[in-house]
Amino acid sequence: MAADEQQIPSVWTRPRRQRERPELSRGQIVSEAVRLLDAEGIEALSMRRLGTRLGAGATSLYRHVANKDELIELVVDEVYGELEVPDAGDPAGWRAAVGHSAYSLRSMALRHPWVASVLGQVGLVHLGPNVMRLSDRMLALFRTAGFAPDETDQAMNTLIAYVIGMATSEAAYLSLIARSGKDEQDFVESLRPAAEQAMQDHPQLREGQAAQRGKDPQRIREDNFDYGLQRVLDGLEARLDSTNG
Repeated sequence: MAADEQQIPSVWTRPRRQRERPELSRGQIVSEAVRLLDAEGIEALSMRRLGTRLGAGATSLYRHVANKDELIELVVDEVYGELEVPDAGDPAGWRAAVGHSAYSLRSMALRHPWVASVLGQVGLVHLGPNVMRLSDRMLALFRTAGFAPDETDQAMNTLIAYVIGMATSEAAYLSLIARSGKDEQDFVESLRPAAEQAMQDHPQLREGQAAQRGKDPQRIREDNFDYGLQRVLDGLEARLDSTNG
């Protein structure tokens, strides 16, 4: 590549400034950005808004972060640092270890519901140190299980796609409840009369609704997530058996 050829813009592909203003660090900027995102969502994030929260002008932020896209790369990598991925050990324990990683990813996505909407949309998020470290650990789980080297990435991405898809829907549902001012149980009960009326001509929906009546809605969400997760793991295990058997 020619020396003057434009690189793909990313916080991970440009040299970091050697000198930072001591009163404001990149770490402080990222931590405050995560708090802003958690409180108000991705639409509220701007360099000006963040500078105000930090008591600094947007110009001060640009000394550490070139633009909003770079900031998003940094906050995504920051929250990925919360994930728990067990060490790859006994091959027989791969399924439990991968399941633990999936639950950790779901929990992170529910704590930070904005994260799913920005994954893969800006820059080179996958080059962040936390994302790379945890991806490598998860790949090691699939490799220890016996997946071929050229298939470990596909297995991992299948699992992550399921978790992020479920967590995105779940986070949107929980955000709706939060805006209503009700707790989850009260929210579900307030919808029940309208739901039952709408289901009068749909017997399968009525039967499913009746089966869930009286159950803790949080437990229902957890059971639904675990059901899908176990079926994904069943498929991966069957694939492993067919290739190694």
